[in-house]
Formats: sequence, structure tokens, C-alpha cells
Amino acid sequence: LFLAWRSPGPLLLLLLLLCRRGGGRSQTCGGDVKPANPETAAAAPEAPARPRPRSPRRSPGPPGEETEPWSLSNLFKVTKLIRGTGTESPALAEDAQPTESEKEIYNQVNVVLKDAEGILEDLQSYRGAGHEIREAIQHPADEKLQEKAWGAVVPLVGKLKKFYEFSQRLEAALRGLLGALTSTPYSPTQHLEREQALAKQFAEILHFTLRFDELKMTNPAIQNDFSYYRRTLSRMRINNVPAEGENEVNNELANRMSLFYAEATPMLKTLSDATTKFVSENKNLPIENTTDCLSTMASVCRVMLETPEYRSRFTNEETVSFCLRVMVGVIILYDHVHPVGAFAKTSKIDMKGCIKVLKDQPPNSVEGLLNALRYTTKHLNDETTSKQIKSMLQ
Repeated sequence: LFLAWRSPGPLLLLLLLLCRRGGGRSQTCGGDVKPANPETAAAAPEAPARPRPRSPRRSPGPPGEETEPWSLSNLFKVTKLIRGTGTESPALAEDAQPTESEKEIYNQVNVVLKDAEGILEDLQSYRGAGHEIREAIQHPADEKLQEKAWGAVVPLVGKLKKFYEFSQRLEAALRGLLGALTSTPYSPTQHLEREQALAKQFAEILHFTLRFDELKMTNPAIQNDFSYYRRTLSRMRINNVPAEGENEVNNELANRMSLFYAEATPMLKTLSDATTKFVSENKNLPIENTTDCLSTMASVCRVMLETPEYRSRFTNEETVSFCLRVMVGVIILYDHVHPVGAFAKTSKIDMKGCIKVLKDQPPNSVEGLLNALRYTTKHLNDETTSKQIKSMLQ
């Protein structure tokens, strides 16, 4: 002890040697020490078990130990690490199952999420009636071409109506989840750890939302078809011509759908408005309950993506995309709800770290997410946003 006090170098060296005695199995102090000789190990008496915290930098296990998608089952595994306690919360089950207290909300949201993949498939296969519309516009006196264009557009508008109505269902689902994940007496982080099934559903809603908006932004046929539908419908009313499909999309609904599809990212706008409305309607609930829930999710996703020990467990690129979309989604919601937004110095979201994570991905895979931060956030261009963050998003 006297030598260590006078000269700490030898003591540090000794500690380093002790920490590396595991023959490569553990590179940190407190790791499992593994004897070099297997025969000696077999003869050695079994040491009494004693609890010890797991290191947040535990190396990944052998291939196949974790099943895909890792992020879905472990999205909130590092919440205690985010909080600075230095330990992980227990590993989650492969499919987080709802507890009795979660079941009512979980079942309601699950009904909506079951239809989400079908919505994306319909949107991905949406080809539009551009050819028929052009022919009809170029030959206004040709009744057959007019009928052909109308016949092509009406079923497509039925699909657009289906997408819009799903956005309303998704909004209701999100509001239900926010109510469950921000209620007293638990803190947002405690909610995320206790109610993992609901937290997973929240993440899946955001994942769907970003995927939907990415597909919508690359499909101009959607707005062209709907604009043609409305113009033709208006002309048919003036001429007292009965219009097939009018009963499906009346004037009031058409106005709401028009506003919805006019947005670059309509689903994100819907969820942002829903989150803002949730906060304003629940004034007895501290706004921090909502913003802390969102900032914790953003931090968890960022840490999982930027930490090699966690990232190395992803065996599927779609898992990476999942985390990226969830991270961007909660940032946008936070920016709309928090009084000063996500980009201010006082924000609980490490925006520089989040943007760096995005920039570290292949450019083609994240340009839509970067655009979402550029054009659908509320406070990016505020004076309180640092020049460095603005330049990172240019």
C-alpha cells in the first residue's frame, strides 16, 4: 500500500494484469476468470455463486445466440446504461409479452399493427393512373378516354382512402400508448422497463410511419391521381353527371384527404399533431413525462447503433433500419412537443450524436431520414440551434 501510494504505476500495472488473467474470455475487471488448463479447471472446487452486475460492454455471444430481430426484443435493454448506473437491465424475452395491466392497450394497438404491413404492401405496389390521365387530358372530347381514366382512378382513390383512414387508427393507437407510458406514479424510464410490450409497439408504430412516408415521398402519382379525381368529380357535379365512387369519398372527406396527402410526410405529421394534442389535453400530466419518454427512446437507439458491442449483434440490415427510423421518429415527436425542441442545448437528446449515427450509414439508405429531420422538425432553424448542428444537416 505504501508503494502504491508513493508510486501508483506498479499498482495500476498489477490491476491490469489481474483483469487480463481470463485467457481472453474477459477483458474487463470483474470478468469471469478461466483457468488456462482445462484439467486443472475440472479438478478445481466450484466457487460459491455471488451476484455481480453485468458489464454494459459485454462481448456478444457466439453466432446464433441471439435471434433476429435483436432490436425488437432488446430495444430497451440499455435503459439503465443511458441513466448512468453502469449496468444493463435484464435481457428481454424474444417477444415481449404484455402483463395483465398492459393487455387492454396492447390488444387495441395490436389490432392496428396487424394491418400495417398490408398497408405498406399496397402503397409499395401503387402505380397510379398517369398514362390514362394524360390521355384523357390530351383528348378532352374523347368520351371513351375520359371513362377509361375515371375507371382507373376510382379504385386508386379507394386505396388512398384506406391509407388515410389507417392514419386515424394509428393516431388513436399512439395516443393510447402515450397515456400508458407516461402515467403516474412511474417515471418514463420505469415505464419503458416495466411495460416492454407497449414500448415495443410504440417503436413499431414509428418504424411503420417512417417507412410509409419514405414510400409516399417517392411516389408523385398519389397526389396527381387524387387531384385529377377531385377536378373530374367537381366537373361531373356541375354537369349533373352521376359519379361512381362519390359515396365513398364525399366532399368533406376529400378535403381532409387532400390536406393529408399535401404533406411531404403525412404519417409523421399525423403523429406529431397527435402527440402535441395529447400533451395539451393532459395538462395535469407533466410535459416531462412525455418528452423524457421520447428522449430515452432516442438515446437507447443511438447507443445501440453507435456501440460496437451492441451493433455487432445485428445480423440483418433491416434491424439497423428499424432502430434508425425509431430514433428519427421520436426526435421529430420530441421537437414538436418540447417548448424549445430537440436542437437546443438544453435538449435531453444528443442531436450531434444522433446525426453522426445517421451520417455513418450508407448515404442512400438514410437520405429520407435526414430529409425528415431537415423538413419535418419544428425548431431546426431556430436561433438556439447551433451552427454545427445546422451544418451537419446541410
